[in-house]
Amino acid sequence: MNEKLVVGVTDASASRRAVDWAVERAAARGDRLELVSIIGRAKGVRGEGPVIEEALQLTRSLLDREAERVRAHGVPVETRIGRGKPVEQLIDASKGAALLVIGSDYRGPETGPARGPHGIRITAGAHCPVAVVPDLDLTGRTGVVVGIDGADVSEAAIAFAAAEADRSAEVLTAVSAWSPVAIPLGVRSYPENYLTNMQQLTEESLAISIAGIAQMYPDLDVRRVVESSHGADLVINRIASRARLTVIGSHGRGRVARFILGSTSQQVLNRLATTTVVVR
Repeated sequence: MNEKLVVGVTDASASRRAVDWAVERAAARGDRLELVSIIGRAKGVRGEGPVIEEALQLTRSLLDREAERVRAHGVPVETRIGRGKPVEQLIDASKGAALLVIGSDYRGPETGPARGPHGIRITAGAHCPVAVVPDLDLTGRTGVVVGIDGADVSEAAIAFAAAEADRSAEVLTAVSAWSPVAIPLGVRSYPENYLTNMQQLTEESLAISIAGIAQMYPDLDVRRVVESSHGADLVINRIASRARLTVIGSHGRGRVARFILGSTSQQVLNRLATTTVVVR
């Protein structure tokens, strides 16, 4: 396809996993990579020059090493060093890219708290879909999971996920979750058939959302999961813990909130279960 994938590169192990993931995808699709590293701008402090120069040399060496690893797989690659704030620079680097790939140091629910805001802000502000790769060994995982909530943005997530699952001949699992309204004080139970109706309506909405997949990908194995939950992210991440890839949508809300994801998207990214692509 010869599309460009931009990969944010640091010296962290999560960055190496992100490069490996991007290389595998680019090799399978005939794409090319651009490896981007960011260092801070000079602030004019006396004695700062040698520090900046050393940072530049170390960063160039890092990018050269990573580029050699990429070329060893037959994938075309370019490198670039950006100067300034990493979030802003990576968002700018995403212009014209088919996909931005970044690493996350999250290693699972037993390794500490959820991640900080930088990855969330990059994902929310990027000009293209963003793949967030956790610092987890995903060897042997299979299947693609897509979160669906019936909104228009779900169409983009479904299209990306279906194409990915079909390309790799894997099962696509479409997930929708619903939660009942809180019972008012003094009410002991929900009205008769309320919970059953909520389940049925969500199942029908999911079926409508994925109806076009069968025509585009007649051989694709599509499975449906509809559950009641206090958070769709809990259902998505539980199922994704066995999958190779998760795809979710992000609701764009204009310039003022361009660094804010929807609550489900943010919670999924906070505690990554697998590599996760966020699309608009």
